[in-house]
Amino acid sequence: MNYGFVKVASAIPSLKVADCSYNIQQIESLIIQAEGKGVEIIVFPELCISGYTCGDLFGQQLLLEKCEESLFKLLDFTRSLQIIAIVGMPVMVGGLLMNCAVVVQGGKILGVVPKTFLPNYKEFYEQRWFAPSTAVNETQIHLCAQTVTFGRNLLFHTQKTTFGIELCEDLWAPIPPSCELALKGAEIIFNLSASNELIGKNQYLLSLISQQSARCIAGYVYSSCGFGESTQDVVFAGNALIYENGTLIARSKRFSLDEQMVISEIDTERLLTERRHNTTFSENVRLTSNSQHTDILCQTVNPVYDFELTRWINPHPFVPRGAALDERCEEIFSIQTSALAKRIVHTNSRSIVLGISGGLDSTLALLVCVKTMDLLKRPRKEVIGVTMPGFGTTDRTYNNAIALMKSLDITIKEISIKEACIQHFKDINHDINVHDVTYENGQARERTQILMDVANQCNGFVVGTGDLSELALGWCTYNADHMSNYGVNCSIPKTLVKHLVKWVALTSVDEASKATLLDIIETPISPELIPADKDGNIKQKTEDLVGPYELHDFFLYHFLRLGFRPAKILYLAEQAFIKQTYAEVPQNGMEVGSYDEETIQKWLHTFCRRFFTQQFKRSCLPDGPKVGSVSLSPRGDWRMPSDASSSDWLADLDE
Repeated sequence: MNYGFVKVASAIPSLKVADCSYNIQQIESLIIQAEGKGVEIIVFPELCISGYTCGDLFGQQLLLEKCEESLFKLLDFTRSLQIIAIVGMPVMVGGLLMNCAVVVQGGKILGVVPKTFLPNYKEFYEQRWFAPSTAVNETQIHLCAQTVTFGRNLLFHTQKTTFGIELCEDLWAPIPPSCELALKGAEIIFNLSASNELIGKNQYLLSLISQQSARCIAGYVYSSCGFGESTQDVVFAGNALIYENGTLIARSKRFSLDEQMVISEIDTERLLTERRHNTTFSENVRLTSNSQHTDILCQTVNPVYDFELTRWINPHPFVPRGAALDERCEEIFSIQTSALAKRIVHTNSRSIVLGISGGLDSTLALLVCVKTMDLLKRPRKEVIGVTMPGFGTTDRTYNNAIALMKSLDITIKEISIKEACIQHFKDINHDINVHDVTYENGQARERTQILMDVANQCNGFVVGTGDLSELALGWCTYNADHMSNYGVNCSIPKTLVKHLVKWVALTSVDEASKATLLDIIETPISPELIPADKDGNIKQKTEDLVGPYELHDFFLYHFLRLGFRPAKILYLAEQAFIKQTYAEVPQNGMEVGSYDEETIQKWLHTFCRRFFTQQFKRSCLPDGPKVGSVSLSPRGDWRMPSDASSSDWLADLDE
């Protein structure tokens, strides 16, 4: 299975102006290369058979005949191929010459799409030679001895996707044709272009394509003229670009003197999921229901190759990468602190209280609390950090908790839970030597009771520390660490928690706090509810029990954000953690774990099982801010019955 991925290519052939025979040879060469790599649809630049910069040569009968002869050659060349090729050429329609995209497959012309908006300003003179699509009413034309469907609103249907076409300036229009094509069902838009280079124009172009791809919730494959076009007055740098819902997934090198071809896969399942969830998109579909379009069925493609995914799959989808790192981290903290500040002001609280364990989650929550007090211009001493040593507390986490609270200059309270838990176990007749769920949860609930009562004493409220990953897995004790008055970390996944703490350590604290934060990052994640080993080290390691958080966060993103089935999530996880390499990919400073297929499947099974069985905890979550695109709030993003069955999801994975 290829799970909805459609392999596409954007090609920039070597070109000679007005040399159609040479140009078609270069086009054929790239088509056969793409076919060999399993490409299903390939697009070439605008007027690539003749060259875009022919000028008044477009009025020469010989050039037009040579273009049609070259198209004949291409049809013959593709007769035994499965790939769909989209090429640009001038086409005579009645007495008018039109700038067209010609769609070819298996020796047949599937359709011809004329350009609608012809630029006729500054360096552009297209109306001198061509007529726009609105100038003709024909829906069929004769080309290369074939009767061909013709029109600006053609939809091409393959076995796996529906696509539409627009040409260059069409994209720059206030309402591009691709908007209507997408609303009529096109999941991928192909653009044949001839955009010249000017200072600053490329960045504008990238923004334009990204925005249009996102607005249409579509894939967008763009091919623009490169080296070989005339430089008499303008220069063409060559842009082969592939976008998916606003995200760039492949691009060529600009100003290359060689032919280029970029190949990637567009995830149509993801696009359809996004469209289903977006009620604005569906309302626009309704509003345009009366507009006309023509459907064209492409021949069924039965691939003879094994599908291979080549696009980059981010193993840490929640964690910012590259240049956006600082900006993203600052934005996350701004959301958290603004949310907490509003709650403090609204409740007129004199203090905020949170438990400090020396672990990652409480550390991030503490940093948010401190930054919030700074934002409100209130003393940090109004943050009350309570450390509550228990039977499993180690010296490392205890010392880190104390050191961090001191260096951040907050109010420190230390309240041991041991005696209270011993008494409680006596009261309920539980053997303290039996380290079962009662033993663990009793300690967790004792800590929460302490925090709530301290908050009452101080006219404050309890800030929760639990994160999104724990909520997804249900790795929290009901009515214990599961509960608070306001949860600042509730939509921050564990991989991002770790990264945010590291970002603060490296950018905005003193050396003492930095050393403590870096050691907290390296400390194994644990609830510390089971006594330490004989050497005083943490014995109860969360990731040994429920699995690596980087896997669970990967599963969570693709399950919740994209609605993917477990089998597809497994396929993507194998790509991200087993098959792809990371040597030339910009990273976020986090190492990527090494797993085998059996391990990934094991923990994905755990994720699916726990996600369904633990919904009852998420159904009664305290308030907390949504930070990213994934949230489990029962009042916001996720409404799921607590007794829903996971059997089909587990079966899909087992198959």
